[in-house]
Amino acid sequence: MSSSATPITVARGDGVGPEIMEACLRILEAGGARLAPEFIDVGEAVWRQGHSGGMTPEGWESLRRTGVFYKAPVATPQGGGVKSINVTIRKSLGLFANVRPCTAYAPFVSTRHPGMDLVIIRENEEDLYAGIEHQQTQDVVQCLKLVTRPGCERIARYAFEFARSQGRRRVTCMTKDNIMKLTDGLFRQVFEEVGQDYPEIAQDHMIIDIGAARIADSPETFDVILAPNLYGDIISDIAAQVAGSVGLAPSANIGATCAMFEAVHGSAPDIAGKDIANPSGLLLAGLMMLNHVGQGEAAARIHNAWLKALEDCAATADTAAGRSALGTQAFAAEVIARLGQSPHQLRPVGVQAAPLVPMSNQAPATLVEKTTVGVDLFVEWRGDVDTLAARLKSLERGPLELQMITNRGVKVWPAGLPETNCVDHWRCRFMNGGSAIPLTEIAALSVRAAEAGVDFIKTENLCTFAGRPGFSLGQGQ
Repeated sequence: MSSSATPITVARGDGVGPEIMEACLRILEAGGARLAPEFIDVGEAVWRQGHSGGMTPEGWESLRRTGVFYKAPVATPQGGGVKSINVTIRKSLGLFANVRPCTAYAPFVSTRHPGMDLVIIRENEEDLYAGIEHQQTQDVVQCLKLVTRPGCERIARYAFEFARSQGRRRVTCMTKDNIMKLTDGLFRQVFEEVGQDYPEIAQDHMIIDIGAARIADSPETFDVILAPNLYGDIISDIAAQVAGSVGLAPSANIGATCAMFEAVHGSAPDIAGKDIANPSGLLLAGLMMLNHVGQGEAAARIHNAWLKALEDCAATADTAAGRSALGTQAFAAEVIARLGQSPHQLRPVGVQAAPLVPMSNQAPATLVEKTTVGVDLFVEWRGDVDTLAARLKSLERGPLELQMITNRGVKVWPAGLPETNCVDHWRCRFMNGGSAIPLTEIAALSVRAAEAGVDFIKTENLCTFAGRPGFSLGQGQ
């Protein structure tokens, strides 16, 4: 490697990871990429050494030093006590933007949608992937969905800047804000606020369920799709498969000081060591990496050779569709043999702009008046709701009065329906008619509940912000 080589951190991964990484590094080097790889261990071997996060201290040091991580698929063992290395890396290093292009390569890769060429921008740090879960009662477990205004603004602005820099014309936001009015509602609200700064880019919103259906049915109608973490994860796999194969799908995870590049697919242990895995997803991620570090000419040269190989019917088992299938290393050799050539039917790739890093022009937060107006007391209870309500009514002192009881979000007291199926987890709302209450009243209520033997699990303060409720109502209200 030359003295101008870019240091990168490389993990060979688990399952098919080592063999596809070997193939990709061969192609990158042959194509003129100037890289100085530092190899680290992640995944199963590291977990067996007792590192629950799947990464050694030396690995973290390398990542922070190079700022560029080229990672083959890693297996996450089943069961408790083990964290997903992907989620850990993304959150620990602030890799907030997940960029997943999904392109059709018809007729050389079978697809029903030859015009498909979309990019999914997925928020990478928040949502249910915060991983904050609790078992609250014998019957009920909880996962917290966290969505923040700064996180929404950063990813929304990234999506619009990406669209602008790449000549994309439309950004479509997908949420479920008709149900999750506060969390998904915030994501959509910020998307629309940020979108006002980009009037030249068309923008719209779709409910995620119909949006996912339309990705499967008519993906060629989309350009850039913006989604929260969980939805983005799901629809990017749908889009990759609709395009032809998840094995072709690359992924870039972009942050302010570090970036990670990987294939979308997993470690596929059932075919590991058989030299049949498709290296294309990891290779295309490597080309995104080259663009990111300013080696766009090498990226274009390799990309065009890969496209020419597809045109010449080079294919691994997942995309061969009845043709003779090549092994992993043989496919890599076919790509290398076509370096310097360009495709004739597929659109050649030019030197592309580097993926963006976060912008620093976020508007400062405007503080609004916050007023505490009540509390939800979550209670474990096995029995009828009227008996529970009577016990809770006996706790009323001062301004706080029992307003309602819900079970799994459905109001069951007062005037509940006998058909409602209830479990042992009850949300009991105490309020002061909408007026402010001091926190000492909530603390005193909790003490009285404990002294009365009410098995409460947690409390959740009910607040208004600039006079607007910051809490959901019970279904049936």
